[in-house]
Amino acid sequence: MKILAMDTSNATLAVAVHEDHQLLGQIQTTVNKNHSISLMPAIDQLMQMVNIKPTDLDRIVVAQGPGSYTGLRIGVTTAKTLADTLNIDLVGVSSLKVLAANCVNISEIIVPIFDARRKNVYAQAFIWQDDQLVEVMPAGHYPIVEVLAHFKDQAIYLVGKDVAKFTDEIAQYAPQAKVNTIENWQYPSASILAQLGCTQTPVADVASFLPTYLKLVEAEEKWLQTHAQEKSDQEYVEKI
Repeated sequence: MKILAMDTSNATLAVAVHEDHQLLGQIQTTVNKNHSISLMPAIDQLMQMVNIKPTDLDRIVVAQGPGSYTGLRIGVTTAKTLADTLNIDLVGVSSLKVLAANCVNISEIIVPIFDARRKNVYAQAFIWQDDQLVEVMPAGHYPIVEVLAHFKDQAIYLVGKDVAKFTDEIAQYAPQAKVNTIENWQYPSASILAQLGCTQTPVADVASFLPTYLKLVEAEEKWLQTHAQEKSDQEYVEKI
């Protein structure tokens, strides 16, 4: 099975091509670039480098969220377009699970974190069982202190470049927590994304596949507050 995997859910741009569980090639940047400009050229460059044509692909795997609203839209829209055009499988994988899967041979509960501003985070929690990541806390938009307090009596391993923003909260609410210091683990790997997506069931309807935002965009929240009395079945984007 030939897989093209892509993650644009945050500042990292990660693209990889796998064939039968073997990595053929990958491109990754960790600086905050405009993914709408760089994603397709990166895919095109990588496909040429590994001598794979789009029609050779069997599956597209994309980081579905949570993460940056704009980044998620770019990645998911690109993945849907390719899957639909090529008539191949589409699989979405939690962006947080991709980060957690970096942490091999970790016995603690793994808690990947993305900053969601105002002392809130997108977080999820996993533990390794029989070489598989098993979810022990669902992905959600949480106050950072709530996440830390939830695991106050348990051994946890925090991973992600945004963890460094919450040093004071960690010291106060979860002093027992271990914080990842392996640089490569702080960022999503498209190779790992491809591995995770290889075993997942493809989406049934490509057209209805959507990013997992977990939180309304701020403009939508404000719009809903000011239009709370309106009787309409239209969603925010349709109304605008």
